[in-house]
Order: sequence, then C-alpha cells, then structure tokens
Amino acid sequence: MRVKVYLAGPEVFLPNSVEIQKEKAALARAAGFTPLVPGDLEIPPAPTKHQRGLAIYAVDEGMMLAADMIIANLTPFRGISADVGTVFELGFMCGRGKHVYAYTNTSRSYYERILHDHYRGNAALRPDGRIAGPDGLSIEDFDMADNLMLDGGILRREGKLVQREVPEADRLTDLEAFKECLAIAAKRHRA
Repeated sequence: MRVKVYLAGPEVFLPNSVEIQKEKAALARAAGFTPLVPGDLEIPPAPTKHQRGLAIYAVDEGMMLAADMIIANLTPFRGISADVGTVFELGFMCGRGKHVYAYTNTSRSYYERILHDHYRGNAALRPDGRIAGPDGLSIEDFDMADNLMLDGGILRREGKLVQREVPEADRLTDLEAFKECLAIAAKRHRA
C-alpha cells in the first residue's frame, strides 16, 4: 500500500495554484507516494460563504485523517510566519501522531524576521534579560525556522524541516526545498 502524503501550504491562494499543486502532486507520485492535495476534491455547494468555508474544512480534514504523513510549506506568508491554515494542519497531523515534514523558502530565522521585518531592528534588552520590541513583547530567539512549536513538533517526530534561501519573487512558487523534503521523506517511508 502506498503511503498517503497530505501536501499543505499557501499554494491554494496563488493565481497559478492549480499548476503548482499539480506539479507538487506529480513529484510526490514520482517519489512513490499517493498525494492528497487541498483543492483536488470537489467541494459540495453551500448556501452561504460561511457554510462553504466549513465544507472546505471538512474535505481537508477528511484528507488529513486519510493521510499517513504531511509535507507542509512553512514559507512565510502574508507576514513573518507561516500560513496560519498550514500551521493548523501541521499541528493536527502532529496531534494524530503522523509523520511530519516541512520546508521553507527562507533561510532567515524566525528571530531575524521578527527583529528586522516586524520591528525594523528596533529592540532592546528588558530588565529580565530578554530582547524585546518597542511594545515590550519579547522576541523568540531559539535559532529556529519559525515558532518553536513548529520546529519542535517536526523534530520531536523525527521529521525534517528543510530551509533554502530563494529570491523573494519566487518564494511561494520555488519547489527545490519541497523536492529535497520529499526525497528525505521518500528515503524514510518507501511505499
């Protein structure tokens, strides 16, 4: 039986989402996996936008329940951190004890992104010894790709988080880190 992999990420929001998701699915099949891709299945009609959102969630949850593992795109999306929906999906799969892998198309740490992109380098040492922004909120500094809960969840399950530096214009579409992550997962979980 082939291992089913849920492919999570913000690709569903891209103007070329169908093409990117088809390419990722083809790469997963070539690696010996059965890809489960959000956006692949027909969403039942719904009378309101809210009910449509719930229908999409139900389809995606069904795919996650059927999956043996997840490969999540944690490239920063609409801010300094990963897409919140993808983060939920990664946590969901961790909570179910599934194999988890992820990648990000930035090599800059979460700390660097908070300090430079969010606070524009404006930080100081608080009396408790922690670095904080001008709002007094401490800045997480654990030399991790994103929030410690993401890196920690992946690594506690012996997964891998691949980081690559990709030019900003290609950050959400470049698949080299995905391919690397897929190769690592395939080596460990040959179907």
